[in-house]
Formats: sequence, C-alpha cells, structure tokens
Amino acid sequence: MVSLDEALIARLKKGNNHFEVLVDPDGAFDYRQGEDVKLETILAVEDIFSDAKKGDHAAESDIINSFGTDDVYEVAGNIIMHGELQLTQEQRKHFLEEKTKQVVSIIARNAINPQTRAPHPPGRIRTAMEEAKVHIDPLKSVDEQVKIVMKAIRPIIPIKFEEVDIKVQIPPSYAAKSYGEIANFGTLVKDKWENDGSWTAVVRMPAGLQNDFYGLINRLTKGDAETELL
Repeated sequence: MVSLDEALIARLKKGNNHFEVLVDPDGAFDYRQGEDVKLETILAVEDIFSDAKKGDHAAESDIINSFGTDDVYEVAGNIIMHGELQLTQEQRKHFLEEKTKQVVSIIARNAINPQTRAPHPPGRIRTAMEEAKVHIDPLKSVDEQVKIVMKAIRPIIPIKFEEVDIKVQIPPSYAAKSYGEIANFGTLVKDKWENDGSWTAVVRMPAGLQNDFYGLINRLTKGDAETELL
C-alpha cells in the first residue's frame, strides 16, 4: 500500500459534491489504462473524502446518492476511472518521459520513410516531435498519443506505418539452428527446405524492424546469408 506522502489525489465532481481518494500514482495510471489492478493494493487510505488534503470525509448519503453504493472499492474505482488525477510535478515529469519513450518506440518499430522504405531512428522521431511542437499527455493512452504524434510529424518527415516482407536464404550449415529465431521474429509467410539443406523463408514484420532483422540474420549466419526486401 502506498504511503500518504507518495499518494496522489484522484478527484471527481458529481453535482455539487466533490469526491476524492488517495491512490498510488502508478497503480492509478495502470488502472485507468485498463490493466488488471486490484484497488485494495493502490488505495493509500480506504476512505472517500470530500477534501483529502483537509481529511474531510464525504458524507455517506452523498456517496450513495451519487454512486448508488457505499462500497469504497467500487466508488474509488469510479473516481479513478472517470475523475481527474492530480499529479505532482515530479510524477508528471516521470509519466511524461515514460509515455514519450513508449510513443517513440512504437512509431520507430512500425513506421518507415515511404520514400526510402527505411526506418526512422528514434532520435529523428523525437526531433520531429519537437519541431512539430506536439505535446504528450501522460494521462492519455499510448495508442491515442501515437495517432496524435503521427498526424503532427507527417508535415515534418515522410512517414507511415507499414509491414514489409523480407526473403532470406540461409546456408545449410546455419539453417537448422537459425530456424527458430527467424521464424519467431515476425510472421512466417512461407518457407521451404531445399535439397541441399539450406532454408528459404519470407518473413513479414513491422517496417521499422528491418534493421533489427538484418542484424539477427548476420549474427546467426556470420553474414553468410542472402536477404531481399520484397
């Protein structure tokens, strides 16, 4: 259970009544993102307040009239999910950086420059975000943020989400031991074992993973393989 010093206030107004709970910031954020979080593990205090800073508890009649129950977990879950999370400056900075990393990682993994069909490095995506002055909201979902960022940076850099198919031919001496890692890297579209023991496959993957795939092939075969971007 989070300490009172580390807890944040989740606040919801219903009619003329204010309801607040003290919760663990990470747990509240995860709960709001739909993750399986047990409320008893993230509440700092199992009480519903009208003003948490003053320690004023909400009237039971107001709670029941507003939520149809006085079950503290059900009410707290409603407040966290639909209310406002009061992040401290440090908490906001932490969530902002973590959310930015996640957004950049997803874009770098799935997007390419359609002019060159090459991935954009994460640093280039961050620079484009700065140039576009797009702001990350630490309380919005990553998927929602990715859509916002992609729309904002398209005027800055040519970019789009795409999957690519790469054909790879593995020599006999590396074929058997390479099969698992290559097949699991993406979607194995088709493959064939040749009479000489070599293995040919077509692997589909997010376009931004091309360089990682080539790196894997070089590591497994010591550079002794052939690849073709289809």
